[in-house]
Amino acid sequence: MERNTKYKPDHLCIAIFTLCLSVRFAEYFLIETDKTAIGENVLHKVVGIIILALVLKWVNLSWSDIGFQRNGFAGGILKGLLLGSACFTISYGLELAVFILQGNPAHLEIYISSFSLTGSQIKNTDFVFFLLCVLFNIINVWMEEGIFRGLFIRTLSETKPFVQANFIAAFLFGIWHIVMPIRSYIHGEMSFAAMVFMGIGYMILAGIMGIKWGLLYRITGNIWAGLGDHLFNNTVATNMLHVISAKGTDELQIVRIMAAQIISFVFVLIIHYYKNRKGIYQKRCSGEFIG
Repeated sequence: MERNTKYKPDHLCIAIFTLCLSVRFAEYFLIETDKTAIGENVLHKVVGIIILALVLKWVNLSWSDIGFQRNGFAGGILKGLLLGSACFTISYGLELAVFILQGNPAHLEIYISSFSLTGSQIKNTDFVFFLLCVLFNIINVWMEEGIFRGLFIRTLSETKPFVQANFIAAFLFGIWHIVMPIRSYIHGEMSFAAMVFMGIGYMILAGIMGIKWGLLYRITGNIWAGLGDHLFNNTVATNMLHVISAKGTDELQIVRIMAAQIISFVFVLIIHYYKNRKGIYQKRCSGEFIG
């Protein structure tokens, strides 16, 4: 099957991103699926997967071409989950230590809640909520990793170095997340200044996460490790395992997530650096580099 090369990667990515972001805004502000029995804004993620499938067919790429290879699926997912669990174990420990130092001992509780920039309020402990949480987040990470890492990095790398392609994809991933603080401001949950501050912080955080998952994509050659780490972040650390203190719930949730992501980012960056050095050394030894 011949590749469809009658498109410019930059234009393709911007068009797909704009379309998906429009659907995301429509669901968050008009449909508000998370306020229905579904309890989660998942429709735009389903639409995103459909868009991704149609685009792959149009440009003559397969799912495996953008990182969804069958080989390495189990091992990659496991590595991602282990990375997430190790880094969040550290960040949860730091969070609990902070509360102890403040004279406000806290403890962990397991229940399902919707992610909120202003704190989790609703506690759901029935098994069906845990099942739905996992299912919805699988759809979530499949769409986001497939588009932002798989398709965007794959197509942008046709005309750009990987580092540049990864940064562009991560930047778009950061913009993708500004809908949450904007919605909180419109609903009166935070001030305009708080929205701006949270929006910038959230873009930086999402950008760091995007770069990290892009590096994992490059290191492993597939999407699975980044998808597994992304899934752990969205399910366990964001929606399942909560820190409860006498003063509130998940007061430092954003700090917890940022700490874990920075730790894992540095870890992945070190692995990527040493793999690159090893690759350059091997090429020099084999005579591919002169001088």
